[in-house]
Amino acid sequence: MEKFVVSLSPHVHGKDSVKRNMYGVLLALLPAFLASLLFFGIGALVVTLTSVAACVFFEWVIGKYILKQAHTTIADGSAIITGVLLAFNLPSNLPVWIVMVGALFAIGVVKMSFGGLGCNLFNPALAGRAFLLLSFPAQMTSWPAPGQWLTYADAVTTATPLAVMKGAAGGVPGMSLDQLPASFGLFLGNNPGCIGEVSALALLLGFAYLLWKKIITWHIPVSILVTVFVLTQAMHWVDPMKYADGITHLLTGGLLLGAVFMATDYVTSPMNHRGMLLYGVCIGLLTVVIRLFGSYPEGMSFAILIMNAFTPLINTYVKPKRFGEVAKKR
Repeated sequence: MEKFVVSLSPHVHGKDSVKRNMYGVLLALLPAFLASLLFFGIGALVVTLTSVAACVFFEWVIGKYILKQAHTTIADGSAIITGVLLAFNLPSNLPVWIVMVGALFAIGVVKMSFGGLGCNLFNPALAGRAFLLLSFPAQMTSWPAPGQWLTYADAVTTATPLAVMKGAAGGVPGMSLDQLPASFGLFLGNNPGCIGEVSALALLLGFAYLLWKKIITWHIPVSILVTVFVLTQAMHWVDPMKYADGITHLLTGGLLLGAVFMATDYVTSPMNHRGMLLYGVCIGLLTVVIRLFGSYPEGMSFAILIMNAFTPLINTYVKPKRFGEVAKKR
């Protein structure tokens, strides 16, 4: 007689796994990494390798010797992604020891202290960047000009397009929107900024790959980008001498990097499409408010971190009705 065995769900397994998705994201980040090497040379390589090595090391040490985990999670690729994304949010001349401090905060405080992968409230890489920006503002706002391939610590620095836009909006003498690079130059990435944010072309190639492999959906990135474009273009129409146009805003700063690779983080973003759209619109709105009216030229990192905190509330608000549930009377 054949034995009938009943086991716990799931009974049907798909192709998705944490490891597959993590390494898929790493492949999507490859064009941006190659662009960073093209524009910033050895500085981009040093900062990226230091950040990745430090994140992997701190996750292994904390998991093995502090949390006493039987199996460490470094092989799933999440620590590598945190290291790459942290590096991509840093200038290419940042001292190695500061990169390591950021990695320790991202992994040790933001990720592992909450229980590790799947339990963190905030995006670790962005939280690490915010911590470094508040702790080392001078070093974090020193931007090497592109083309200094063999120069690391002593690179010549210059103002980023976002700094020019902020200066023009604030009426800083000598600052005007005429100083901005052409849109095609911004699209390719030949301008100062964080390592992984400068090339819109490379980031869009990564976005296309993620959509093709169905690692992410379009809802969060598109809602962020459309919101930023509509609001900034409206402000440009109101005062074209003070505010840059919507296309320029889309191609500058960490907007594309954040919208495609960090706002879409599975752990810290809403679970269903309605929640994703609301989440993305709010990130876009906060980004524009900070960029145009705040103290910092860039608002993408802070906007995502703020909305990370609201993700549980959004999930509660957009939770679908369970099958057979009777709607409550208001």
